Amino acid sequence: MRTQTVQADLVVVGGGMAGVCAAVAAARLGRRVVLINNRPVLGGNASSEVRVWVVGATAHGNQRWARETGVIGEMYVENQYRNPEGNPVYWDDVVLDTVRAEPNIDLFLNTDVRDVEAEGPDDARRIASVTGWTMGSEILTTFRAPYFLDCTGDGLVGHLAGARYRLGKEARDEFGESLAPPEPRREFLGSTLLFYTKDLGRPVKYVAPDSAIDITKTPIPATRIIRSGDSGAAYWWIEWGGQLDIVDDNERIRDELRGVVLGVWDYIKNSGKFDAETLTLEWIGNLPGKREYRRLVGDHTLTQDDVLGQAVFEDGVAFGGWSIDLHPPEGMYAEGSGAVQRFADGVFEIPFRSLYSVNVENMLMAGRDFSATHVAFGAARVMATCGAMGEAVGTAAALCLELGVTPRELATSHITRLRQLLLRQDAPVVGVANEDPDDLARSARTTASSYRAQLGVETGPEGAPLPGAEPYPLERDLGIVVPVDPRLDHVDLWLRADHDTTLGVEVWSTGRPQNVVPSQLETKADVDLVAADAPGWVRARLAYSPTVPGNAIVVLRRNPDVTVWTTTPLPPGVLTLVHGEDAEDRNVEIAPGQALLAWPTKPLRRRSVVFRTAEDSRALAPEKATSGYNRPFGGPNMWSSQPMANVPEWLRLDWDEPVRARELRLVFDDDVDLELNTLHHHRSPDEILPELVGSYVAEVLDVDGGWHVVADVIDNRRRQRVHDLPDVPFTAARLTVRATQGAREARVVAVRVQRVESDQLRSAAGPAEARR
Repeated sequence: MRTQTVQADLVVVGGGMAGVCAAVAAARLGRRVVLINNRPVLGGNASSEVRVWVVGATAHGNQRWARETGVIGEMYVENQYRNPEGNPVYWDDVVLDTVRAEPNIDLFLNTDVRDVEAEGPDDARRIASVTGWTMGSEILTTFRAPYFLDCTGDGLVGHLAGARYRLGKEARDEFGESLAPPEPRREFLGSTLLFYTKDLGRPVKYVAPDSAIDITKTPIPATRIIRSGDSGAAYWWIEWGGQLDIVDDNERIRDELRGVVLGVWDYIKNSGKFDAETLTLEWIGNLPGKREYRRLVGDHTLTQDDVLGQAVFEDGVAFGGWSIDLHPPEGMYAEGSGAVQRFADGVFEIPFRSLYSVNVENMLMAGRDFSATHVAFGAARVMATCGAMGEAVGTAAALCLELGVTPRELATSHITRLRQLLLRQDAPVVGVANEDPDDLARSARTTASSYRAQLGVETGPEGAPLPGAEPYPLERDLGIVVPVDPRLDHVDLWLRADHDTTLGVEVWSTGRPQNVVPSQLETKADVDLVAADAPGWVRARLAYSPTVPGNAIVVLRRNPDVTVWTTTPLPPGVLTLVHGEDAEDRNVEIAPGQALLAWPTKPLRRRSVVFRTAEDSRALAPEKATSGYNRPFGGPNMWSSQPMANVPEWLRLDWDEPVRARELRLVFDDDVDLELNTLHHHRSPDEILPELVGSYVAEVLDVDGGWHVVADVIDNRRRQRVHDLPDVPFTAARLTVRATQGAREARVVAVRVQRVESDQLRSAAGPAEARR
């Protein structure tokens, strides 16, 4: 055995999504980072050892325009390209390559941190070092740094350092949570083991071992959906341990879960109720996927009202969109459903004050040990949300190092700078406008070769829809989500009436800018229709002018005598909603009265009603690429050209006086409405997202009138690209889009021209090839 000491700027303990995103974010900001994981592979519950799918704010496609960007978003998109079949082993390498691409990260796998050196009084503890044992190598390593991140999930580092934490369920009155129990209970969300099956194409027998549990003597066959074709995360409900101690009783929980998995498989193979003769059990997990244990206390504890009320925080640095997803403590043995889910109407914010310890001065935390009540935790515990938290705390730690402040001091005195830095690196933040004084694009005049001033679908020379449009009887209310800037005078609809009738058309606002559900009726019109044998254009005059630009939902009320048409592709900034409850997983109980689920997008996902508006919209105008939000928020916040028709489109920035800058940062549209579940719960056929710009040239115009090529890129498949600028004064910058990855129009979310800052903190974007 040998010992060693490693010094770093930042030590991240835990190699799940939170720890990986934290380490990558800090490393890209120039900090020397140690990332420690106690398993041989990264990914935590998403690794091939556990095989839980990475889900987040999209909530299996229920939330709209909600997919995370930043580090976790990069991994999503890369996995889509490398791993279209959703192989969990391939996902391991996506995560590992993301870490190994950063030269500032020292990775320690198979290293179990079990000792923490901390000092100070109870209300002002400070970590000096953590010590870990590397299995196999027999190395004992002491890690020292000014700052430590607890991304362990179980909050082990915080616990050993003397950090305050919570266990179990709070009483209802403590935070005024209606979903909490009347009295506190030491109960948890349980742990899960998953399994995979394989069809061998020939009969395969199964002899259950003695450890298999006979599930016919339990409530499972009557209360859970069992199907022979399902495996993997579809069996999330094989859950237990909520009434035990998730850590102390981990081995007992594992044995019980494994017994039930084998019993479920015995039931599928040998009960005679399933078509499973040729199936075999290919893999079974042996490492329980934990959902909940210690929740470290921060300066703010996220609550039920914060989630369902979508509280707006001045220090919001990440967001979630998963439901408040509460499971019975009895788990798989509960008589009722496996979960009860309650959604907010849109994504909710996570404040920075929930991501650092209230009493350990140099410790931040991210993932399922962050500061929240049990109820709010149910919505923020999923792994892409943990990754969003991780990027926030990794960025924050880098900024703390630069400024020489504690996380609390950063929260109270420098929070604007943190949020602007997160926005600059395209991290998953919501409602943060670009106010960066070092982004010279904000002061430029922005013009373009064209832009889509008329919203809606493309039409042919005679005004009819392009081939491929399909009739859709108006048997349910439909909603057309349309960005309104500055007004909506009318909507034209391609439809047919079988009898003389009247169609009700309404315009609803959405409440919060990130929401996409009908919230308040703004105006309506009754459109008289005459029976016809063929469809044609009909105009609904609406006259809606919001005080600030925002999304509107044009609702077409159900009318059995009317047929509208739908088509692909979905135009930029547009979604289609279908009125009707969406309950996909029958193991889940959906709380009633949820607007988000009453207006799902899934029935017509990526299809549009054939419609068009007046030609006066600024929702996709050139200046939207420099205006600031990096994602849909009160509108699409992107520039979109007219359909390209094999002709390049350009976006140009001009300044009155010459400027100097360090780098050009480009953010392209990658359709953040599309769920990119790592195991492909909802599978997209596109390995490279068609909305992305595929081929482009970036240039700057020097004071002598000559254009300098900054970048000439073909076959781009990344959302964010960063290019160094020449050290010369220039008066204009131009992005020429030669081709997309399939979309008809060029779409650019953001163009930033970053000058040299007074300090040395600068952020890179993505793997090395995305930074050139």
